[in-house]
Amino acid sequence: MDIIQAIHEGRQELNVQEIMEILPHRYPFLMIDRIVEIERKKRIVALKNVTMNEPFFQGHFPDIPVMPGVLIIESRAQVAGVLIYRDLPDKEKKLIYFTGIENAKFRRPVLPGDQLHVEMRLLSRRNNFGKMQGRATVEDKLAAEATVLFAIVENPGS
Repeated sequence: MDIIQAIHEGRQELNVQEIMEILPHRYPFLMIDRIVEIERKKRIVALKNVTMNEPFFQGHFPDIPVMPGVLIIESRAQVAGVLIYRDLPDKEKKLIYFTGIENAKFRRPVLPGDQLHVEMRLLSRRNNFGKMQGRATVEDKLAAEATVLFAIVENPGS
């Protein structure tokens, strides 16, 4: 069964291989391990297992590993991308660009061994532009929150 068809038939969970069928991101920049809940055109929830094997921990910071805040925001943008890509016609000919951040706040560090729980809600979408609000938690404690803006553009490589 095609993954997009499975999503449209109401499947709620996607594993990492299925996520890679939707998103163009690949290692080492894929920041989602599993989609655990999808409410079509409204809301999506995902997990990112943070391990010491992440390449960014080599330099951020060598003796005190902390997941960079910008990568926490990137994980939310990718989760948002799954929600948006799934309903795009000709999705293989489109890219979703992250165009802005509003009200970003970081509440606690994300460390190796944490499981990042990412929830994104669609606030608005008009033509090829939109806005989503998201939060990332670890063990039900808020780690970060922000609103992200996006644009859907033609993929120059297609």
